[in-house]
Amino acid sequence: MAYDGRQNKLRRHEAVGMDELVNQFIRDMKLASGLNRQRAAEAWNAVSGAARYTLDVSFDRGIMMCVISSSVVRNQLYFQRDMLIARLNEHLASDPLFVSDRQDGTVVKNLILR
Repeated sequence: MAYDGRQNKLRRHEAVGMDELVNQFIRDMKLASGLNRQRAAEAWNAVSGAARYTLDVSFDRGIMMCVISSSVVRNQLYFQRDMLIARLNEHLASDPLFVSDRQDGTVVKNLILR
């Protein structure tokens, strides 16, 4: 069964896995950008270890901006930016709900700490 987004019904021509069906539905309903922002914020909390000091996380067009309340923590994270970007990309690549059109696996290109 495959989801036909134009007619909002299922057609029974071929068998499709549930993961592919969910990803296709997310793209067809244009939910990917909002879901990706939420998944990126959750990835930041899981990877950085600074969730306690993070006031705001925004993600748009490959740029993740994080507002950190502690200047000491922000300075430590600043020196670990390259490692954090690599771990964020790895975490988001393994996330089944994160929808990315990029084939090279680089979702987060730049990390801005404020």
